[in-house]
Amino acid sequence: MTRRMMVLTLAALAAVAAASGAGAQAPIESELNLITPVSKFIHDAALKAFAEYAKEKWNVAVKVNAIPAGTPIAYGRIVEWKGKPEVDIFWGGESALFEKLADQKLLQKVEISRDAWESVPASIGKPKPIPLKDKEGYWIGTALEPYGLVYHPKKIQRLGIAEPREWDDLLNPKLRGEVAQCAPTRSSSSNATYEVILSMYGEDKGWEWLKKLAANTGHFTARSRDVPTVVAKGEYTAGFAVPSYMAFEEKLAGFDLKFVAPKNAFVTPEPMAILAGARNPKAARAFIEFLLTERGQKVFMERGLFPITPRYKVQGPLGSTAEMAVEFTGGVRSYFDREVSNVYDDAGAARRSEALKTKFRSDIEAVWKKP
Repeated sequence: MTRRMMVLTLAALAAVAAASGAGAQAPIESELNLITPVSKFIHDAALKAFAEYAKEKWNVAVKVNAIPAGTPIAYGRIVEWKGKPEVDIFWGGESALFEKLADQKLLQKVEISRDAWESVPASIGKPKPIPLKDKEGYWIGTALEPYGLVYHPKKIQRLGIAEPREWDDLLNPKLRGEVAQCAPTRSSSSNATYEVILSMYGEDKGWEWLKKLAANTGHFTARSRDVPTVVAKGEYTAGFAVPSYMAFEEKLAGFDLKFVAPKNAFVTPEPMAILAGARNPKAARAFIEFLLTERGQKVFMERGLFPITPRYKVQGPLGSTAEMAVEFTGGVRSYFDREVSNVYDDAGAARRSEALKTKFRSDIEAVWKKP
C-alpha cells in the first residue's frame, strides 16, 4: 500500500511539474494593450483578427484593448509613464517620435522573426528615402498610407472651380472658409504635411503658404479623424492632410467624397513599437509578426491602406472593399510599383518638431479667426 501511495504521489508531483512547465512556457500572454492614433476602423479590425489567430494557433484567448489618442498626446503619455507603461504597444504616426522615444530608452527592440523583419524594405521614396523600419530595431512599419487631400465633388462644382489635385489648389480664393484641417499640435498627419510644405517651399515661404491656408480654413478639428467627416457631410468643401484610410472609411459609409495624394504627399509606414517595461512583450511581438503576414496585411488592404511589403498587392473580387480602395486612391495597388516622390526629412522633422508646434501656436492659432 505504501509503495502504491508513493507511486501515486510521484505521479501527482510529475503532473504538477508538467503543468507548471507548460504554464511557464506559454507561447504568448493572454492580454495585449496598445495606444494609438490609428482610427478604431483599423485598430479594432487588426486586434480582432489577431485574437482569432492567437486562438487558432496557440489556443490562447487574448484580451485586447486599444487606447485612442492623437500621436502627440500618445507620445506625451508614454514619456510620463517613465518606463512603467499602461500599455504594451505604441502604434502609428510620425516615425520621428518613435526615434525620440528610443533615445529616451522608452522602447525595447522589436525582436520578431528574421523573415518578418526582412519582409519590410529599409525605405521607400526619392529624393528623401522614407524609413520603413528602424536601423537599430526599435520600431517597424505595418502599412503604407498617404496623407493627402479630400474634397466634396458637389460642393466643388457649386463653387465653379476645378477638382483639387495639388497642394496649391487649396489656396483658391473661392475656398475661403471652406477648408478643414487639424492642428499639427494634435495630429501627426498634419504635422508631417506641414513639414512637407516647409520642405517644398523653404522656411519663410512655407510659413507664408501655411498662413494662406489658415486664411481659407473654416474649421480646425479636434482630431485628424474629424477632417474627412466634416467634408463628407458637406460642412466644408475640402480637407488638408487626411490619411487615405480615414477618407475611405467615409466612402464606405456611403458619403460622396474624393481623395487625392498630391506630389510629395507624405507616405507613413504606420510605425509600431513595443514599450520598455511592457507587461505582455510576447503577445506584442506575436501581434507585430501577425500584421506582417498576408492575413494581417489583408486587414489593412481591405480598409484603404497599402502593403508594407512588396510581397502583396491590394486586390480582391470585383465589387470587394479592396477593389473599391484601389479605385478610391487612383488605381494604386502597391507603393512599390511606382515612384514615390518624398521631400519629408525624418531627421529634420525630429529636430524641428517642437519649434514647428510653437510657431503654429503663435503665428497661426493665436491670430486665426474664422472667415
